[in-house]
Amino acid sequence: MSTHVKSDNPNVIGLKHMAFAVNDADKALLSYSKFLCVPEDAPVIEYAKSRNRVAIFNLGGIEYQLCQSMDPDGRFASWIKERGGEGLHHICYEVDNIETALTHAQKNGGKLRECKACKVFGSHPHPEGYVAFLDNDAGGIEIEFMQVYTEAELDKYNAVKGI
Repeated sequence: MSTHVKSDNPNVIGLKHMAFAVNDADKALLSYSKFLCVPEDAPVIEYAKSRNRVAIFNLGGIEYQLCQSMDPDGRFASWIKERGGEGLHHICYEVDNIETALTHAQKNGGKLRECKACKVFGSHPHPEGYVAFLDNDAGGIEIEFMQVYTEAELDKYNAVKGI
């Protein structure tokens, strides 16, 4: 579910999700349920390819992802070690056209970052849409773009089984 709020950037539709690096997805989910009334039974999904456990829920119309590395040197565990604690890892911006978003970012000094799960730079298929990551951040927060699949693209993705 995305939040469709008018943006000054005509290509940005809204926030797709916010991802938080956590040491323990279940423990973090418990805090969200205790203090913010998030259901305790929100799904915690294990992603074998990217070696992450992720609690996913919506709060205030925004998808939250509490991301735990399954390996001590994983993407989120390394990020936590580098910064000395858990926190907001990245914001995924839903865009109308991912290539337009990437072209705009690159014209303004943006550089592409490799997708840790797929080992790909630039736009590529993920379970919900085409994604790309910038090697730049905004205020210490990583930037991800996603062009959500149309129904036909989702059917095609599911037929191939993606990541």
